[in-house]
Amino acid sequence: MSKTSRRIGRRRALEGTAAGVVALGLLLWWLLPLGEAAPSGAITISTGTQSGVYQQYAKLLRTALDRDMPDLKVTLQPSDGSQENVTRVATGEADFTIAAADAVETYKLQHRPNAGRLRGVARLYDDYVQLIVKRGSDIGSVADLRGKRVAVGPPGSGVRLIADRVLKAAGIDPVKDITPFADGINTGPDRLRQGKIDAFFWSGGAPTLGLQQLADRFTFRFVPIRAGLVARLHAQGGATRYYRATTMPESAYPSVQNGVAVPTIAVANLLVTRTDVNPRLTEWVTRTVIKSRDRIGTRVHSAQLVDLRTAIYTDPLALHEGARRYYRSVKP
Repeated sequence: MSKTSRRIGRRRALEGTAAGVVALGLLLWWLLPLGEAAPSGAITISTGTQSGVYQQYAKLLRTALDRDMPDLKVTLQPSDGSQENVTRVATGEADFTIAAADAVETYKLQHRPNAGRLRGVARLYDDYVQLIVKRGSDIGSVADLRGKRVAVGPPGSGVRLIADRVLKAAGIDPVKDITPFADGINTGPDRLRQGKIDAFFWSGGAPTLGLQQLADRFTFRFVPIRAGLVARLHAQGGATRYYRATTMPESAYPSVQNGVAVPTIAVANLLVTRTDVNPRLTEWVTRTVIKSRDRIGTRVHSAQLVDLRTAIYTDPLALHEGARRYYRSVKP
């Protein structure tokens, strides 16, 4: 081999090494912002019920946080849902949580303790309002629930909040015109299967584990919630502006829907924290939420909808300073 050829070979090898170093540097920039040591300490995340999406998502997020911040202890605290979650973060019982936008707004409108300290980290995915009845039920609309035994969710849940509003929009008093039960996704499916209730409301990402398990052993169907009802919901004012008409995809529960999408209502979920939570820690948490989307999404389908382009829209909450730092760092 000539000297010229050897020089060219060495130059190409050096160029290849340099390119590898650059690629590695970009990877480290994505994983470890500015080469900083990962935050340590302890945080608590308020989640949800065992068969719900909040709990599933939070478990997988904890795994991702453990990978990125091995010296950070993450404790998951089950709850009844959005309303309880917002209260816990506002009052300092938890540091982060997932909550529906309507529950956050309701907390603020009621001037509850420390409402002004709440901040957004990311918009995550949408909850679908799901009204479930047995396959042979004569209930074909929300209005048909009059006189029925209906599970409307635990008092601290987002389900209870939205179920009461949907019933009122249909002209039904949620206390007087139905026999209400406080069952959620943990107990509602079995009570429907056993004939102890006629219907139950659920508001969550689709699919939800509790309904997937019910579909394996019981034939049920979804009652459509039509767009006209959404207009009457909006007329109630306040936090109802966060509800929008949509359809639950036909692929959510294939064995139940038989290829048919279900008209219903959606509301966005937010990752929520407080103003006093460390900005650097929050920046790292935000980064993990975004970059773990695909890994978590293989287990929790709803998480596939977490997107950098929409994550910053955390209305009705302003972004936490740490989350803002992260979004600015990746802005094109």
